[in-house]
Amino acid sequence: MNMKKLLALGATLVFAAAAFTGCGGQQAASSGSGSGDKIVVGLDDNFPPMGFKDENNEIVGFDIDLAKEATKRLGREVEFKAIDWSSKEAELKSGRVNVLWNGLDITDKRKENMLFSDPYMDNRQIIFVKKGVTDIKDEQSLAGKAVGTQSASTAEEYIDGSEFFKSKTKEVKKYSDFVSAFMDLENGRVDAVIGDEIVGRYYMSKHPDTIDAVDVAVGPVSQFGIAFAKDNQKLRDDVQKVLDEMVKDGTVAKISEKWFGKDITLKK
Repeated sequence: MNMKKLLALGATLVFAAAAFTGCGGQQAASSGSGSGDKIVVGLDDNFPPMGFKDENNEIVGFDIDLAKEATKRLGREVEFKAIDWSSKEAELKSGRVNVLWNGLDITDKRKENMLFSDPYMDNRQIIFVKKGVTDIKDEQSLAGKAVGTQSASTAEEYIDGSEFFKSKTKEVKKYSDFVSAFMDLENGRVDAVIGDEIVGRYYMSKHPDTIDAVDVAVGPVSQFGIAFAKDNQKLRDDVQKVLDEMVKDGTVAKISEKWFGKDITLKK
């Protein structure tokens, strides 16, 4: 373990001890429903561009910017807390976090245990092509083409269940991550990549001269929402109110353009 990590660990332990002593061992966050309370946002801090650690080890991202602006308008302090994403519902129910705000799909099953905001973004799988390509306009135009996608992704699940991709495409290449797939696209090793719009557009924003998006959904479309504990209706409504204001005044669109190069958020 290097000196930087040792110092960070030491600082963390000192802070934890002080917090434990000062709060009598209380570990749960406040409900976050009162005026002036801190709002603790739970997230997976390795999900670019929604929420991730940058080169300075700071948590940044699209959802981070949304949450910062929303809590600022509420006059509330915000804390971003990295959690085990597989235990997110337990973290929320226990009160260790007040909000889950990190590209979370709204599903009927999750609605049984959590309150959700209105959806603010579609979670689509779309086609990405090399800059200048014009003959790929939709799923059917991938016939005879080499297609790339990420293993264990939503796109792979859809492709594996599609007879079209099994019988009509030249080949389907699977990659450990989308960055590798996009690099092969840039180098002409595949004709198209199918993947998460949010991930692909973020990559496009960093490589604007090499990649284009075909703005057509492939497979089913889900939607992202902000999740709250079942008994925290007030916080849900407070956040929804300022989020609606941010949509109306163009703030959400500007944040989307910053991270994706385009406004891909939902409008009411």
